[in-house]
Amino acid sequence: MIQIINTGVANIRSLQAAFDRMQQPWNLTENIDDIVSASHVVLPGVGAYAAAAEAIDRLGLRESIVQRLNDHDAATLCICLGMQLLGKASAESPGVDGLGVIEETIERFDTTVQVPQLGWNNVVPSPTNNQTMFEPGEAYFANSFRLNSPPAGWNYATTDYGGQFVSCLWQGNTLACQFHPELSGKWGQTLLEKWAA
Repeated sequence: MIQIINTGVANIRSLQAAFDRMQQPWNLTENIDDIVSASHVVLPGVGAYAAAAEAIDRLGLRESIVQRLNDHDAATLCICLGMQLLGKASAESPGVDGLGVIEETIERFDTTVQVPQLGWNNVVPSPTNNQTMFEPGEAYFANSFRLNSPPAGWNYATTDYGGQFVSCLWQGNTLACQFHPELSGKWGQTLLEKWAA
C-alpha cells in the first residue's frame, strides 16, 4: 500500500491515476503510524512552501517524515514542492523551516528566465552517480524555485533552465523529483515503477 501524505495543498489526482495504471493500491493519509510503518510513502506538493510546512506541523507529521527520510531503506518519494521541503529553508518563504534533511536552501530562478518554468525539459543523471535510478529523459516541470547544488552523499540529475539546477535526488530507496513523474509520460511512469519496485 502506497501512503500519500495529505497536506491539503497538493493536487494529487494525477498521481493517484498513475498508481492506478500501475495497479498499485494507494491511500491518502494524515496518520503518523501510516507514515512510520508503510512500505512506500509519497510526499507530494503543489503550491506554497509555507503552507505545506505549516500543514505538516499542524498535522504533527514533521518528526515522522524526517525519520523516514533519514532512513534511506524506506521507500519514500518526494515530488515538486515535496522535494523542496527537504531543504532547511526556501527563498519563497523566509523564516519558515523546511524539513532540514539536506542543508541547502531552495532559491528562486533568476530574472533571465520566465517563472514559473512550465513544460517539458531534459533530465540528465550525473556521470558521477554511484547508481543509476533512470536513463536521461524528458519530464514535466512546474516550478519557480530550485535547488542549485546537490548535497553531499546523494546521487542526482540536473536540468538546464537559465543554468543548471538539481532536478532529482536519490539515495537508497529515497527519491526526490523537482519534476512531476506522474505527468511525464512513459518515461515518468517507468521511474515510478522502478521506485515502487
